Order: sequence, then C-alpha cells, then structure tokens
Amino acid sequence: MSGNPTIDGVLVQWGERLFYPCNRTVRSRTPRLGPFRNKAEVMRSRIEATARRAPQVMVKVTGGGRGMRAIAAHFRYISKNGRLEIEDDRGVVERGRDALKDIERQWRYGGAFIDDVGHRREALNVMLSMPKGTDGQTLLKAVREFARIEFADHRYVMVLHTHQAHPHVHLSVKAESKHGERLNPRKADLHRWRETFAERLREWGVDAEASRQAARGVVRNYPDLWRKKAAEEGRERQARPERKKGVATDASRRSAGQAWALIAQALRASPDPKDQGLALDIERFVTGRTLDRQVLMNPTRLQQVLPRDISRSR
Repeated sequence: MSGNPTIDGVLVQWGERLFYPCNRTVRSRTPRLGPFRNKAEVMRSRIEATARRAPQVMVKVTGGGRGMRAIAAHFRYISKNGRLEIEDDRGVVERGRDALKDIERQWRYGGAFIDDVGHRREALNVMLSMPKGTDGQTLLKAVREFARIEFADHRYVMVLHTHQAHPHVHLSVKAESKHGERLNPRKADLHRWRETFAERLREWGVDAEASRQAARGVVRNYPDLWRKKAAEEGRERQARPERKKGVATDASRRSAGQAWALIAQALRASPDPKDQGLALDIERFVTGRTLDRQVLMNPTRLQQVLPRDISRSR
C-alpha cells in the first residue's frame, strides 16, 4: 500500500463506482467495507483480481415453483430422486425418498399452507457455480454460509452436484419467510448475492471474484434457462441477442471505462512499485476490450477529474 491518502482516495471513490453499484444499499445485512484504509486495501485486492482475470462466481435464478407439486418435483430433480444428499437450513443432511417426502411436508404445512398448484411463486431456485477444478466440498461450505447470511429467515434446501464440468450447488428457498415476508429479488440483490458468495469462497481460500460485466468490459447476453428449454422444444421464436445493447449498457460501459482510467492514472503516480505494476496490469487487461477507448482517455479530461497533485505528477 502506498500510504498516500490522495491516491487511496481515488481508489476508494472510483473503485466503489466500478465494483459496487449505486443501489448497493439494499438490506441491512449487506457486507460493508470497513474504515478508509481497509477500503483502499479491498479496492487494490479487487482491482488486482479482476485485472488478472480471477475466476468469476455464478449465481443464477433458474426458476421457482408455484405450488408444492412443482417444488417437490424440483427436490427430486436436484437430489436425483433422493440418491444425493440434501441439506436443509437447520444443517440436517438426509438422503432417500422418505427424506424428500418429509421435507415436502415441512414446506407444505410449515407457515403459510402451500397447495399442490398455486397462483404465485412459493419457492425460488438458485444455482451457485464455480469453474472446473473447484473443490466441491469447499464450494458447499461457501454456499452454506452464503445461505445463512442471505436467507436467514427462510426455509431452504441445497444439493451439491459434482458430476458435471462445473461444480455447482442447487439451492431452493421457500419464498415466504418465518415472518411472512416474501422474496422478490431485484438486480441489486442478485449482484449482492454474487459478492457475498465470492467473499465466502475467498474466506475458504478459493480464488473468486464477482465483478460486473461492465467492469470486465464484457457485453455478452447469457441465454435464460427458459429460453434454452423453449428452443429445445421448438417454442422459441426470437433468439436473444448475443451482445447487450442499449442506452443503459453504453452508460455502464462508459462509467466503468472512466473508473479504470482514473484508477490507472492514480496508481501510475504512486511511489509504490507495486501500485505502478498494478497500473500496467490494468492497461494489459483492458487492451482489446470495450473499455479500451475509455481507459485511453484524453489526458486533459483526466486532469479535470483527478486530484490536482496526481494530475501534476503525470
């Protein structure tokens, strides 16, 4: 760390804009950054991890049952009809068809009654995944902690899958909490979930990041699960564009590019060789990406935004 409060201030200010959206104020138990000096350390760590292309976590909502019949079918699917271990929110680990039926009864009668078929979503199905080579049991530990943080007041079950290329955990959460509140995740919640999951993985020694696509210079649209299934059944008429487009996407990309540019300029001005090396890593990272144009901004524009002492040191 350089110890220069001006440089650290630039990293904190623009790092927060790059990695943490403005709507990061959702829910009181959102992990928060600590004192200013710790914030600068966190930003350096996240900058370094993103620049070297650390593995990105995936947290994806795959659907949710509108009645107990659909929820029970999902339990059977993720547990391979009871052959795989299924763990609940109490930490109880079971296996077998009788265990599935017991969980179904608990969900149906515990709290608000869930009928076989309903008009609203009674469960939320989430898949948390990491690239090939990640240890499955460590992944499960991270998901267990993630669920305790994010779904503390909800019933949930989870099952680890390691038989496919990417190890992942299926997490099914009861929509209504013990206090009658219902899950209705928004984009900000999904991003926070990725951050929480990545934090838990790092605590267990797994290299993981949860930076946004805009921060990585990525504009790819990933196909929704329902689109893939519809296409397989011949029901999908219009394919989703492979690249994200629109005013909001362009604005996010420009904002991320400006943040990278200012962070790189601040690190170049640091007397610390590690900071200067990190600035070079940023330049290599953005080369050929959609961020390239913004990071190679006109120096005059940079001087208008950077603190005066950093601008003069260029």
